[in-house]
Amino acid sequence: MNTKAEVLGWEVDQLFKLREQQPGLMEEAVRRLMHEDKTIRWAVVVGAYQDEQISLGKAAERLGLTELRSRERFIELGVPLRIGPADLAEARAEVEAVRVWFADSKGTASSSSPCSTTR
Repeated sequence: MNTKAEVLGWEVDQLFKLREQQPGLMEEAVRRLMHEDKTIRWAVVVGAYQDEQISLGKAAERLGLTELRSRERFIELGVPLRIGPADLAEARAEVEAVRVWFADSKGTASSSSPCSTTR
């Protein structure tokens, strides 16, 4: 009798092989999974943030949140925050994330801008 772990074992092995043999197909599968499953998206993004693979700005971008909201949510979840870029590459990544956010928000109401104030 096969256990669930045994079945998942060979599937995971095949996914690792697929990553080596057909990286484009694996990238598409991961992209689709991240887009369709919020729980997996959050787990992967938070894990990458904790492993210092991405910045808070990039995490916010991938989660569809503002950086301020992602900070709040991470604090609620007990995820330790890394404040400020660790190096020049991370600083550039944060700047790029802000540029993407502003480019995506062009044409929307000014209240969605992180710099706007409501009076």
